[in-house]
Amino acid sequence: MDVIVDRIEENYVIVEIEKGKISKLPLELIPDVKEGDVVTITINKDKTDARKKTIEELMNSVFE
Repeated sequence: MDVIVDRIEENYVIVEIEKGKISKLPLELIPDVKEGDVVTITINKDKTDARKKTIEELMNSVFE
């Protein structure tokens, strides 16, 4: 998903998402961003799966 940076207010980046909807994100997520930048937000399935596997292994070791 692409979002367009509308403005920066204090510690938030105000972005336009689809169909003119506005949302705000913490500036610390995208610190070098400027007004007008297009930011792509993606879900990294490989890292998500690896993280789930690690958590599952830790839980199994605790509860065995």
